[in-house]
Amino acid sequence: MTGGVPVTGDVPVTGEAPSPIRVLLVDDQSLVRAGFRMVIDSQPDLVVVGEAADGLAGVREAVRLTPDVVVMDVRMPVLDGIEATRRIAALETAPKVVVLTTFDLDEHALAAIRAGASAFLLKDAQPEELLSALRTVQAGDAVIAPSTTRRLLDHLAPAFDPAAERAVASLTDREREVLVAMAHGSSNAEIAGCLVVAEGTVKTHVGHILAKLDARDRVQAVVTAYEAGLVRPGDR
Repeated sequence: MTGGVPVTGDVPVTGEAPSPIRVLLVDDQSLVRAGFRMVIDSQPDLVVVGEAADGLAGVREAVRLTPDVVVMDVRMPVLDGIEATRRIAALETAPKVVVLTTFDLDEHALAAIRAGASAFLLKDAQPEELLSALRTVQAGDAVIAPSTTRRLLDHLAPAFDPAAERAVASLTDREREVLVAMAHGSSNAEIAGCLVVAEGTVKTHVGHILAKLDARDRVQAVVTAYEAGLVRPGDR
């Protein structure tokens, strides 16, 4: 992965601080969970509210604790992370899911994204990359870790899907333009600057895109863009 954000953000001087982002850790390796907990709990805007050692327990804890974000391993006993992600994404108040993978180009990561995950992260990522992932996914403003996500999709490009093509065909020219920018990892602010429009206008376009594509978040919309052939491997 490349890039990242500062580990800590500015703390408001006045007014009530916003509630911290509540995180559930699901991984069968206790040392991995302990390391993530230490990093996450060191931040004033993040807090670990629970842990689970397998996918089934993770689903149960997601129901019980209603976290904002779930950090999910893929390979686990009892229930793997892909099926656990699918079940969590189907919840009425579904949290965002960040999938953990050992390898950069792991076909399981794409399967997890199709199951409803909002992003994936390498297990050996730097602490600031983990923190950036949690904040970005919760904010819903940009596709997480654009360079790594793009490499995954370019390497494991989804097969052409006529249904996805029909869905993309329902978009206006400007909405397709915004979707392509989203696929390149651009934030709303970056898209607004490129198109010379207000950021609020971009947010409206993104909302229309998600609704028309029946996508729960930006990553799902980007996968649809690949499936429709709107974005192809190697596009920049």
